[in-house]
Amino acid sequence: MNKMIQFMATPVQMVDIADNAGAYKARKNQWLSFLSAISSGAFIALAFVFYTTTQTGLSQDVSWGLAKLVGGLVFSLGLIMVVVMGTELFTSSTMTMVSRVTGKITTAQMLRNWCVVYAGNFVGALFIVALIWFSGQMMVDHGQWGLTILKTAQHKIHHQWWEAFSLGMLCNIMVCAAVWMSYAGKTLTDKILIMLLPIGMFVASGFEHSIANMFMIPMGILIAHFGSADFWQQIGISQAQFADIDGYHFVMKNLIPVTLGNLVGGGVCIGLVQYATSKARAH
Repeated sequence: MNKMIQFMATPVQMVDIADNAGAYKARKNQWLSFLSAISSGAFIALAFVFYTTTQTGLSQDVSWGLAKLVGGLVFSLGLIMVVVMGTELFTSSTMTMVSRVTGKITTAQMLRNWCVVYAGNFVGALFIVALIWFSGQMMVDHGQWGLTILKTAQHKIHHQWWEAFSLGMLCNIMVCAAVWMSYAGKTLTDKILIMLLPIGMFVASGFEHSIANMFMIPMGILIAHFGSADFWQQIGISQAQFADIDGYHFVMKNLIPVTLGNLVGGGVCIGLVQYATSKARAH
């Protein structure tokens, strides 16, 4: 057992890693954080593109759960890219709460970093929305790819407020658990493998990730309101059926409650709880 522990960081060491990482993020030039966050937003959006492809054209013989499992595992590519390439993602940046508690950063620095990273993630996600739109990807499989986007986006905007908030909490508990556990790894393989199941679990279960939704729902809005006549003809569905996918429902029914849930799930349930149970107890 002792030999095994040598190949991973201890829980107390993982708190130190999270603390130092949070302090670095909040203290550094925030213009660089913004640029880094654009990359993260794009990575997460591309992961949702991958997810959408795996969920398109499924037959009735395919188990719903197994199909979602596949979608969840491929979506993990997004967080893998974020962690390995060292870019900034709002949902994991919520754990800078640890650095605030230890006094390494101020409240203003923490909030500034959250806002900068959130905005950068949004820009990155919208950049991929634009690329997918101009690429005509929604027409893949006779429009079924675009229909998958529409159905997913419509489902996301019809949660009750507390449902969306709770799903946001559940999501970021898993995302931040994945990132936190990656701190224990000493090799690239360690870090990748430990993140697969937590991310696969949150996506397969339908939990809500604010940054991922910055791609999925705007993509749905574009298709719902500006899809070509050929697209609607190919899928054989009236455009009016998806008229409710709009900016109001996106922001008020999904983005706000999900973002708040992500903050609590990641910052409090993982960051502060891990600090309290590991580091604080060690003193």
